[in-house]
Amino acid sequence: MTEEMQEEKARASAWFRELRDRIVEAFEGLEDRQTEGPFADQPPGRFEVTETTRAGEDAEDAGGGLMSVMRGGRVFEKVGVNVSTVYGRLGERAQAAMMARKDMPGMHDDPRFWASGISLVAHMQNPHTPAVHMNTRMFWTPHGWWFGGGSDLNPCIEYDDDTAHFHYVQKQHCDRHDETFYSRFKAWADEYFFVPHRGRARGVGGIFLDDHNTGDWEADFAFIQDVGRAFLPAFLPVTEKRMGTPWDAQEKDIQLIHRGLYAEYNLVYDRGTKFGLETGHDANAVLMSLPPMAKWI
Repeated sequence: MTEEMQEEKARASAWFRELRDRIVEAFEGLEDRQTEGPFADQPPGRFEVTETTRAGEDAEDAGGGLMSVMRGGRVFEKVGVNVSTVYGRLGERAQAAMMARKDMPGMHDDPRFWASGISLVAHMQNPHTPAVHMNTRMFWTPHGWWFGGGSDLNPCIEYDDDTAHFHYVQKQHCDRHDETFYSRFKAWADEYFFVPHRGRARGVGGIFLDDHNTGDWEADFAFIQDVGRAFLPAFLPVTEKRMGTPWDAQEKDIQLIHRGLYAEYNLVYDRGTKFGLETGHDANAVLMSLPPMAKWI
């Protein structure tokens, strides 16, 4: 395997774009199938697609991607599905963050990097349908490479059977690779998606992993693909089951307050938000995760 890993990078970037296309098609299909409820008489929602670019500190900084956002749909109040591939040289703050997470003593001497991934956040019209987050990514520097990501469910009104289904599908896909993966990465998600200043989790969890490098790129890439493949069968059945449930003003209020918790987490703790802003990626794409409306008490 060459230092630059050009073929591997290209394959990873192409996979994240393919996964993006599958999800966009599936979500627009949900919009078409929602024929009841207060938004059923409006046209089904469709994604608006915008190209994004990276404006870094160095002349070699480049790359970008696609920001796909649907607003005001029948099912989705706001959902974004972004893909990007960016590269160049890490600035000082980003270098410090990377060296704090991995043993990379050479970052100051050679701060080149390459990163590609998909990031998704969905906020729903119906308070009974859960919000959801998913991302998978590959990161490379001359000093190492790894994969990361996962998905987690964020209902404001919890249903035990929805939680069980979401986790069951995640476990199925993890078990194809290593029967220890699900328990390890579920525990990591429980820790990572905890909101310390509120003393609670932001949702009902899922799986989360970072710095994943077993030394076998092909095996690790196959696994991160299955993390992505698990998303639709984990999320769609839950949404289809709940999106026709009637709701009232009190339940909508519960949803808006829960969204405030989600926004607090993403702005204060989320690694992806911090890294995206520090490396000069399009701010609108980085902050796509924020809900269209939220409430604090």
